[in-house]
Amino acid sequence: MQHRIGLIEDDLIIGEALTARLDFEGFTCDWYRDGKAARRGLGQRRYSVVVSDINLPDISGEKLFLELLDGGQALAPFIFITGYGAIDQAVRLLKLGAHDYVTKPFDVGGLIGKIRGLCERQQPTASSAAELGISTPMRHIEGLLPRLAASRSAVLISGESGAGKEQVARALHRAGDRDGKTPFVAVNCGAITENLIESELFGHEKGAFTGADRERQGVFEQADGGSLFLDEIGEMPPSMQVKLLRAIQDRAVVRVGGATPHKVDIRLMCATHHDLKAMVEAGQFREDLYYRIHVIHLHVPALRERQEDILWLAGRFLDARTIRGEPPRTLNADAERALTRYPWPGNVRELQHCLERACVLSLTPLLNVESLFGTEGPAAEANDGLRQPLSDHLQECERVYIRRALTECDGRIADTAALLGISRKNLWEKIRKLEMAEG
Repeated sequence: MQHRIGLIEDDLIIGEALTARLDFEGFTCDWYRDGKAARRGLGQRRYSVVVSDINLPDISGEKLFLELLDGGQALAPFIFITGYGAIDQAVRLLKLGAHDYVTKPFDVGGLIGKIRGLCERQQPTASSAAELGISTPMRHIEGLLPRLAASRSAVLISGESGAGKEQVARALHRAGDRDGKTPFVAVNCGAITENLIESELFGHEKGAFTGADRERQGVFEQADGGSLFLDEIGEMPPSMQVKLLRAIQDRAVVRVGGATPHKVDIRLMCATHHDLKAMVEAGQFREDLYYRIHVIHLHVPALRERQEDILWLAGRFLDARTIRGEPPRTLNADAERALTRYPWPGNVRELQHCLERACVLSLTPLLNVESLFGTEGPAAEANDGLRQPLSDHLQECERVYIRRALTECDGRIADTAALLGISRKNLWEKIRKLEMAEG
């Protein structure tokens, strides 16, 4: 894909130099020498990046930018060229939605680097074609999916809460379901009470217990012919582990209150944030079940360990909101830096919630650091240098995030655990570990 750059510059020396350099770097460049020509050109062609001088002979770059915004058209990222005396104006443009600025005399190589970085985010191979991420570990996982889809081997997906384990499972399901006709059924084992989990997994017959006024299929039968994803398998009660093992071995389930086995053909995927091997050694998880579900192991790294994915994911989340009919939103340069420096203890889920909140609360289409994290949020210290050990910083971020979730759920533990994607037991453990319990 060859990217087209729009250059708005009335200075002949700068214009000729930039046009030649962009051409040398492999870009296509349209050079506009005044605002009138630029307004017409930007309305007729689509650009990957627009580089504009703030001072133009017929109209200021700021006024041109505002006119284009008011026109409602989707704009390419704008980089403004300004003198030192107009930096305040450039900062004002950033708040309105411009992406970045450079000051004269500027480093041409640095400007080309900014342009190339913006273009690379628009490459099909780095964004739309990628499904899980553009970092090396996520590309490795994505590269394995076609081979895994060709088998029916059980897959265990490990990683921290919110890291994207279910997204990996769904991607594997899609890799083996090109027609989109087979079911994908997901269930969080830690979110179901122990007295209901057998019925949830295997179903029940009419009259099996009080309230069972009709027969019901469990998730194994619902997923027949497709994929079953058992999230937080480490939370499975010991009494259910042996029954789950039998169902996996026999590829058949017996409903609660019934006696007839129901055959099922499923692709089984399990996920956990626990160290299942350590749980086996501690006698908390059956060893035979562990080896049944651990045929193929995929580990999803924490978001802080794959920083390349942060802005890629942010772009995907913002694009999805635009597709749903919301106004387009963009991140300014400071916001992008803050996102990549923040450790994301809540991983991808926290990033998504952060962007959702910013889109709701921001009064402008440009999201800045304050709209993302607030004036006193944990991101303030992300830009503040290294002042404490990483473990302490991560604990503090996790503490703030859990408090925020508790506040949003009015202190209800069950609702908070569901929002965080963890079990109530795990939430209580975190509250005690982080010394958040009252009294």
